[in-house]
Amino acid sequence: MTFGEMNRVMNLRFYSSKVEWKRLRPMILKRIRNRAGDYPVKSMIPVAEDVLEARKLLRVGISVLLKFIPVKSCKFCPEVFIGSRGHEIRTCRGYKQNINGGIHNWIDGDINDILIPVEAFHLQTMFQKIIKHEQRFDFDRIPAVLELCYQAGADISNEILPNPNSIPDNWIDVKADEISRIAQNTMDAWERLRVGVQKLLLVYPAKVCQHCSEVHIGPSGHKARLCGVFKFEGWRGIHMWKKAEVDDLVPLKLVWHQRPHDPPTLLDGGRGFYGHAPAVVEISLQAGARIPKKYYCMMKMQGLPPPC
Repeated sequence: MTFGEMNRVMNLRFYSSKVEWKRLRPMILKRIRNRAGDYPVKSMIPVAEDVLEARKLLRVGISVLLKFIPVKSCKFCPEVFIGSRGHEIRTCRGYKQNINGGIHNWIDGDINDILIPVEAFHLQTMFQKIIKHEQRFDFDRIPAVLELCYQAGADISNEILPNPNSIPDNWIDVKADEISRIAQNTMDAWERLRVGVQKLLLVYPAKVCQHCSEVHIGPSGHKARLCGVFKFEGWRGIHMWKKAEVDDLVPLKLVWHQRPHDPPTLLDGGRGFYGHAPAVVEISLQAGARIPKKYYCMMKMQGLPPPC
């Protein structure tokens, strides 16, 4: 036998085995059923509780800041601008974009324009059976962050109740000189929320669809055919799941950042010179908060002004 023939024989894989798979299969299924006993991880319960507290402070802070900082949203697309009047950058992608030439139609915004709602199915246990399409109405939909905290062992009973007024009674009569303090607390809560969610995602699995914004908290996605991307309608709305990141559960919602050396109204000709910032960061900055330096790059703080 030559050296080449010996090498080929050594690289062959032999799949014959004397393992009795019929006896091994019940053991594997029992282990899968018992894996729920390892959750929730006790050391992660304080992290989940801190995420709940940060989310509550963030929503309250944004609700208060909206009374002092104007926010505009486009009537025909998801574009948002933090300021008394919108910009003139032709980036509208609504159904009237061919009629109005991409110009936005601005209306007053609300908290859902700053904190984008991301919902997921509320499960009783993390490792329950996969939700089928005909069972999609049998499960409640709650914010994905709350579902992640619930599976991590936090008590969310007080968070999922409908609350039309998100501002506590002691925060209603806020003076103008207290806005900077509230803005700083809001900025800190935003960072705490994202860091906490990142820690939870290292321990608890979460999925997001590759073609839409659907999120599922659990080791495997559901089978509800809700994917709304028309390009993939041949798949009958079946989601294509991948591992979820922090931005999938807590979207950044980037907005245009207006620097001191920019014109009073952002024009379309200078769009290459303007920077961006997450909506929470931008509204906190305009209210007097100190923002982390990691946002300076995307905001182009030291960038050149647009040409006249």
